[in-house]
Amino acid sequence: MVTLTRLTGARFALNPDLIERVDRTPDTVITLVDGTKYLVRETLDEVVSAILDYRASVLAAAGSFERVTETQVRRARLAAVPTPDDPPDVPVLPISPRQG
Repeated sequence: MVTLTRLTGARFALNPDLIERVDRTPDTVITLVDGTKYLVRETLDEVVSAILDYRASVLAAAGSFERVTETQVRRARLAAVPTPDDPPDVPVLPISPRQG
């Protein structure tokens, strides 16, 4: 979420994924995908910068989940069938043919 200021001085948080466009007319007008408009005190450049900072923080947080040390096992996906890289203590359930 990005934190912005209405012309009245009230602060609010906005989900930048919902922004369709930001206009400067001379006030900064943010238009959401559903047509809702917000007039804010921040300049167009400040809004763009806040959105870029937000997206960078999301990517940085996501990257921190993918850091794996040499002693950790990383699973790239959820799997019901074990892969050759799985430790031997992972139980394997037999699959019986469908009886009809």
